[in-house]
Amino acid sequence: MTNATRTLILAAALIVAPAAALAQSAAGDISGKWSFSVQSEVGTGTPTVTFVQKGDSISGRYSSQALGERDFTGTVKDGKITFAFTAELQGQQFTMTFSGTVESKDAMKGTIDFSGMATGTFTGKRAAP
Repeated sequence: MTNATRTLILAAALIVAPAAALAQSAAGDISGKWSFSVQSEVGTGTPTVTFVQKGDSISGRYSSQALGERDFTGTVKDGKITFAFTAELQGQQFTMTFSGTVESKDAMKGTIDFSGMATGTFTGKRAAP
């Protein structure tokens, strides 16, 4: 390997590594209370979602008028978030799976899958303290 090649590889590493770290830190820790807006084939809602983040793992509580209080678990890594919980509505049990992107320390958006029976979208904004 020539010195020019080594220099190019080092320069590329110095550019890519900080960019990846910046993308990770843009989201930061999502712990706290968030206000969601949910749109789906089965209705709309404005649940409150409280996250606790430890490393890449998240847990918390989903609170809505339609589904009540639901505990969830999931992951957040490299700006991608996924979490799910089991719920019941009108005697029908299903899993709600949220998958999306954390756009900043105060905003996220994505899609929702209702056990393959319906789909939807969500946006989330960090609630004011």
